[in-house]
Amino acid sequence: VKKNILNNLVARNCYLKVFPAQTPFSEVQTWGADGYFLSNGPGDPSVMNYAVESAKNIIAAGKPVFGICLGHQIIALTFGLSTYKMHNGHRGLNHPVRNLIKNHCEITSQNHGFCVSADEINDSGEIEITHINLNDNTVEGIRHKSKPVFSVQYHPEAAPGPNDANYLFDDFINLLN
Repeated sequence: VKKNILNNLVARNCYLKVFPAQTPFSEVQTWGADGYFLSNGPGDPSVMNYAVESAKNIIAAGKPVFGICLGHQIIALTFGLSTYKMHNGHRGLNHPVRNLIKNHCEITSQNHGFCVSADEINDSGEIEITHINLNDNTVEGIRHKSKPVFSVQYHPEAAPGPNDANYLFDDFINLLN
């Protein structure tokens, strides 16, 4: 997990505990969290069965869940959506992303080589696309239609910026309250 993700949550008065990626959910659950955050990380999400199984358990607990980057991809896999390796990944600053819910553009920081299948989201019925990349129309954010679960592919915590998407941490906190 990137330190600035934790900084953004602490700045919003969250009390945090970080667990290693392969910690069993039964152990995580004993901590009594009000919500869960699925962090960024390296690698191909399609081979991380342990993470998908943990995410299924986390989501089944019914508490708010927010994922960034790899966490976004794991959430997608949890709902039966597939990911694929991009021909050219998104790296660096100043990637324009359209927020479909708020109907505005955000300038984002990105560092990923895998993406969630838009076609499968459109066919799913339970997941909706919330953000798209304006350079190549790839999926940049999703949310569940009836559960408090959402995620983005990019890095709203980017430091020194851009900071256009910091509101996502506020959205997560609002789900906790």
